[in-house]
Amino acid sequence: MNESVDTTDDPNEVGDEAPYGNPAENAVIKRRDDVEYEVVEAAEAMGKGVLIGPEDGAPNFSMRRFILEPDAEVPRHTNDVEHEQYVLAGEYTVGIGDEEYTVGHGDSLLIPAGAEHWYHNDGTERGAFICVVPNEDDEIQLVEPEADADDVDGDE
Repeated sequence: MNESVDTTDDPNEVGDEAPYGNPAENAVIKRRDDVEYEVVEAAEAMGKGVLIGPEDGAPNFSMRRFILEPDAEVPRHTNDVEHEQYVLAGEYTVGIGDEEYTVGHGDSLLIPAGAEHWYHNDGTERGAFICVVPNEDDEIQLVEPEADADDVDGDE
């Protein structure tokens, strides 16, 4: 005999038990002029603005917009959380692990948690990208470049 599934409750219906109440009441529209940008500490020619984050009531993810000025260079580093990125403007180089990629408008990237990565805008146009990360603790670790075998002391 087959057991039937109870379909009397509509799974799409939002009742009193919804974790955030009426979802429409928690919607956020944040205007461009309301986003404040700050210079990223490790990269002075890079700016960051939080488009939507925990301060806006976003429970799971933060969406940020980064600006890479021409000649901006972000050092090799790792993060404790993954990054999903979408390139809005410009063309620049992203290093991930041991590979370098030229990215431009419309390209998407996944940078896994713990992956070494860096950026360089060697073009003449400003680069910009959206970066979405989980709302979790994220420790950024700068990675020291490895010394070349030719740079070893005493080989001169």
